[in-house]
Amino acid sequence: MITSSQRRIDEYTQRGWWGGKTLHGALAETCEKYPDLLAVADQPNLSALTGGEPRRLSFSQLERASDNLAWQLLAYGISSDDRVLVQLPNICELVVTYIAVSKLGAVLSPVPMQYGSFELGNICKEISPKVIVSLDQFQSRSLAEELHDHFSGSIQVAAFCNDANRAGISRDGINSGGAKGIKPLWLDVHNNEREQQALGEYRQKHQDDANNIISICWTSGTTGTPKGVPRSHNMWLAIAENCMEAGDYRQGDRFLNPFPLVNMAAIGGFLYPSIVYGCSLFLHHPLDIPVFLDQMQTEAITFTLVPPALLNQLAKSEALWRQYNFSELRSIGSGSAPLSPWMIEIFERDYQTAIINFYGSNEGISLFSTPDTAPDPETRATMFPRLGSGAGAWQLDVDKRVRSKVICIDSGKTLSEAGESGELLFAGPTVFDGYFGDTAGLSDSEVFSEDGFFHTGDLVEICGAPPHYYRIIGRCKEIINRGGMKISPAELDVLLEGLPDVAEAAVCAYPDDV
Repeated sequence: MITSSQRRIDEYTQRGWWGGKTLHGALAETCEKYPDLLAVADQPNLSALTGGEPRRLSFSQLERASDNLAWQLLAYGISSDDRVLVQLPNICELVVTYIAVSKLGAVLSPVPMQYGSFELGNICKEISPKVIVSLDQFQSRSLAEELHDHFSGSIQVAAFCNDANRAGISRDGINSGGAKGIKPLWLDVHNNEREQQALGEYRQKHQDDANNIISICWTSGTTGTPKGVPRSHNMWLAIAENCMEAGDYRQGDRFLNPFPLVNMAAIGGFLYPSIVYGCSLFLHHPLDIPVFLDQMQTEAITFTLVPPALLNQLAKSEALWRQYNFSELRSIGSGSAPLSPWMIEIFERDYQTAIINFYGSNEGISLFSTPDTAPDPETRATMFPRLGSGAGAWQLDVDKRVRSKVICIDSGKTLSEAGESGELLFAGPTVFDGYFGDTAGLSDSEVFSEDGFFHTGDLVEICGAPPHYYRIIGRCKEIINRGGMKISPAELDVLLEGLPDVAEAAVCAYPDDV
């Protein structure tokens, strides 16, 4: 499935922004260079989540395991452009599944573990998956059986299972399902000649194309209904390049990912960069602070992402931070909510750890604020360089690739002066082509401007002297209108979170007759 127009593909390819590399193609290159380097590792408390033992896979083992899983999916009838709905926690099997689906040219649609029958039912109506990939056991739940019962056998369910006998696993009889007809899946790092031959014959008939859609992720934005966001390999690689530049990623880095591998932060920030650069990816989720901190120390993590609320807690708990040795940690990324300037100052002054502020979305927004582009904590916490605005103030590769501008919400006029505020529009190789089907309930003109910019729905103010920054004020639909005075809830959130006993804060509006 390709959503990009040939004109867009030709333009970005000619500019060198898009190419022919796929996720599994990047793995093959990295495996050739660093076959024995650790590629991915489970969290140490995995047994409490799935009942299984933690795995650690090298790049060569990841290559073989994804070959084996691709063959299993192929045997279950999965082929090019088929949709594969995946509900898995952050475990090695999820990473292997991404690559296996990539090798088949199918489309993976990852969903959060929190999604239940209502959300999954709506998504299945939209994408018509050929199979749902899940787990035999997650915490105290029989997850695969729940999915099978809910869909009443209308969609086949395949599940990774720790008990091979109970799952009915047999290489010679793969189609003999386990309990209730649930298809068994297993992770195996050993090659089988028959499987390799079958997969090789399939791949000879299906050519790789980096413009193929590899994923449909789900985002709600300011509405409660998830919207499908199709993204190609090239779109993901463009995001990965921006993240690598922002985080100063280096070959051999050791990443700790506490965000679910279902959206921008984890896929663009960790999965693609780790495979492209040859970095070790350590998995974590759901967030368990003692386990997370212990992983940072034990695995000598060089870079991680941490939610703003936890960063605030750690900044207020120096004694806790000092219990650990984080000498390998160069920087921490954060985002998804406004950061607190005082928190950044404490981390950099007292902990000698840089904080990078990321601003992104599944649709492809990609901005970041680093110690180089915003040395002052106050600036970095709330402002982002106006990358791609034409100001030419930033010596960054990303400034040449992306485009951004601000328009007046009422008139649509492009704004450029300090103090002016409006909606942020974004374009470039990171941006998707449009929501999947009718999941957004929006017209094309509501999603993209006439000149091809994505309407982010985010309200920003142009800042600085000269005005080289954006300050995120909030969502266009979230702004509080109090008697004509526009108030940003995000600004009040940050103010309240600075109070000593406040862990997290959220401000919203409510209707008033006056």
